[in-house]
Amino acid sequence: MQILALVCLAGFAGVVLYQLYAVLGKRVGRQPEDTTTEAPAPVMGAEPSRPLAIATDGAPLVGLAGLREKDPEFDPLTFLRGARTAYETIVKAFAANDRASLKSLTAPHVFESFATAISAREESGLSEEVEFLLPPRADLEAADVIGDVVRLKVRFLSEYRVTPKADAAAAAERRAAEVWTFERPAISRDPNWTLTQVEAAQA
Repeated sequence: MQILALVCLAGFAGVVLYQLYAVLGKRVGRQPEDTTTEAPAPVMGAEPSRPLAIATDGAPLVGLAGLREKDPEFDPLTFLRGARTAYETIVKAFAANDRASLKSLTAPHVFESFATAISAREESGLSEEVEFLLPPRADLEAADVIGDVVRLKVRFLSEYRVTPKADAAAAAERRAAEVWTFERPAISRDPNWTLTQVEAAQA
């Protein structure tokens, strides 16, 4: 099942670490203090309040048609659910400097970038915990079949609390907007996806 494979790969690997490194340490988009309305905490076991969506500007749908020719069983919503789980897993692992988890979830060149950033964080004594305040929003923005490779772009919007392990009182809430690119062979018995690029997006 694609969802299980996606969760196991949990991250189609990798964020091009530097984007995550910057996002976890900086303000992105509108911040909680900019509004007087607090976001409600998620209810465990309830349906995510953030939707899973497919862009309708035409381009993604053309790509999906090509993908379904290669893989008739491909389900965009199932893919997005797995992608969202992967996003949460990778963000948390990176914040915690968890190399072991990241290595199993990321492509080699992405892991190398992660490892470099983690080393810099460790030299500064930085290790954090991330708690998502709401399920991240995941939107499928583009789908392409390039030769024998399928490439999907997902736009994520997320709200989370970052807590330094050395100073719980310094916890801060963040918002992030990114586009992650996932790839896998179009024809393969292995349904796992690999995260190959992360780009900043408009919040």
